[in-house]
Amino acid sequence: MATRKLPPALPQFSHIGRFWDREHHCFSAKLLPGEYYVTTTGEQIATVLGSCVSACVRDRRTGIGGMNHFMLPQDASRGTSVWGAAVSAATRYGYVAMERLINDILKLGSSRDHLEVKLVGGGKVLGASAIDVGARNIEFVRRYVSDEGFIVAGEDLGDVHARKVQYSPSTGRLRVKKLKAVRNDTLYERERSYLEGLEKQPVDNDIELF
Repeated sequence: MATRKLPPALPQFSHIGRFWDREHHCFSAKLLPGEYYVTTTGEQIATVLGSCVSACVRDRRTGIGGMNHFMLPQDASRGTSVWGAAVSAATRYGYVAMERLINDILKLGSSRDHLEVKLVGGGKVLGASAIDVGARNIEFVRRYVSDEGFIVAGEDLGDVHARKVQYSPSTGRLRVKKLKAVRNDTLYERERSYLEGLEKQPVDNDIELF
């Protein structure tokens, strides 16, 4: 069998892991929390979401588009407020995740008027006693797309399940599989570690906040 050659990735995404998806007969980029990816070559983008949310954005005319995978920081208020002292950092992180994805697509010649947006994720998977980070993510992303004037072409948000997500910007097809019968221990620990890490990381200063 001939060796399949990975299509070129945009320079800023050289760190993203990519592989040949035998089931769907295409190359796929796999996102981890905090990552995003934009493709111009018909690749698929895949991830697994728990509390995190992914925005899938593409230019309907050209098929150029991408997906992000973001989670807002956990409540640092120790119960003194719904959003907590981390509200500024939380909003900023979600805002950066959306802005970078959209701006990278626009830099490739797309127009905001031709962008199609789909939203997925935000499950309550961190346990009954944990803060509902998924609900916070959903609230943020819905507010963001509304404030920016984007029309959401489709969404699968909330519930209590993790999700396996596969998105093809070239066609706009979004496949979502809810992982109902799978133990989520690994996903749970990954998200807890990611949340804790976010609170220790400095916040970017090169993005103008709204």
